[in-house]
Amino acid sequence: MGRYVIRRLLQMIPVFFGATLLIFLMVNVMGDPIAGLCGDRACDPATAAQLEKEFGLDKPVWQQYLTYMGNLFTGDFGTAFNGQPVTELMADAFPVTIRLTIVAIFFEIVIGITLGVVTGLKRGHPVDTTVLLLTLIVLSVPIFVIGLLVQLLLGVKWGWIEPAVSSEAPFSELIVPGLVLASVSLAYVTRLTRTSIAENKRADYVRTAVAKGLPRRRVITRHLLRNSLIPVVTFIGADVGALMGGAIVTERIFNIHGVGYQLYQGIVRQNTQTVVGFVTILVLVFLLANLLVDLLYAVLDPRIRYA
Repeated sequence: MGRYVIRRLLQMIPVFFGATLLIFLMVNVMGDPIAGLCGDRACDPATAAQLEKEFGLDKPVWQQYLTYMGNLFTGDFGTAFNGQPVTELMADAFPVTIRLTIVAIFFEIVIGITLGVVTGLKRGHPVDTTVLLLTLIVLSVPIFVIGLLVQLLLGVKWGWIEPAVSSEAPFSELIVPGLVLASVSLAYVTRLTRTSIAENKRADYVRTAVAKGLPRRRVITRHLLRNSLIPVVTFIGADVGALMGGAIVTERIFNIHGVGYQLYQGIVRQNTQTVVGFVTILVLVFLLANLLVDLLYAVLDPRIRYA
């Protein structure tokens, strides 16, 4: 296991550099950041030249990237165009998005897996058909439509929740936004779990456990569910990073000042330092989540061993 972890960590190094280089190149060709700094009026040549020199934009792109990576390993993610260090923006945004992601993942695990197990065991029953129809509806409706409808009905019309989340963004205010953020992934988890349970239910090891006279609950939890969760864990592990980076719509709807909000502001204002810095952290989240998923395989399935 130790050797496998070390090998995977070494494999993550070129992936990290490749992903950050790609993002850096894409962000640097998306527009003129100096024009975004000057607003509606164009900067005069002297001011533009001074700003380019101040932010290092007068250097070739490859040199900008090397400078950025050199500063990155010292904990310096650069300075936003408003003069605020990017690390300060991260310190404010990431805790909020992490709480929102925890709520979303909780709904995926509890509701998604529970519904998947129930429908997988009762395949073809009315409850199975009902859940499949509901998940299909959720998958068909864009998440911004779901978010706006929930905000309109629960927040504005019925007054059950606040239409916008406060700046502190406690867990209690993130329950509904977290459910909105998790809605599509929850539907996928439900359908994945249902399919996996229905297939493994006919496996030889399940029939053997039943023939040995084991209690039904133990057969489901210790044998059937553990082996059926492998594809579900794979999806949830990859979804952690996707939820953190893809929360732009949900955070905009509920006025949550998290990672998605900062990425949106950075893209609109063509603030390259902010966008690259936040995406760099999200790349690390993706890589670590995938490593954790691979390690969980051995826990779920004893037949899997890492040399």
